[in-house]
Amino acid sequence: MQFTPLHDRVVVRRIEGEEKTKGGLIIPDTAKEKPSEGEVIAVGEGARKDSGELIPMTVKAGDRILFGKWSGTEVKIDGEDLLIMKESDILGIIKNSKAAKAA
Repeated sequence: MQFTPLHDRVVVRRIEGEEKTKGGLIIPDTAKEKPSEGEVIAVGEGARKDSGELIPMTVKAGDRILFGKWSGTEVKIDGEDLLIMKESDILGIIKNSKAAKAA
């Protein structure tokens, strides 16, 4: 991908949730909620203070994150559905999760 977000924006790929419930029921596509978990694909250089000083980004490419349900703007880059959002829309970084170990 040849896309770099500006300032404090990040590009995120949604990570799809489970296809089945814990009880074994299959969840149809129409009943699924959009996942609020994703992988950071690219990050901007960071925001700037009024003085012009750069505030570095906390997240980096490859981080697994949680974000708000209505966060970001959906875009299609190289045929792939991605989200562009501000770093402030990110709720947290997931570390040592079962999903992260499986990837």
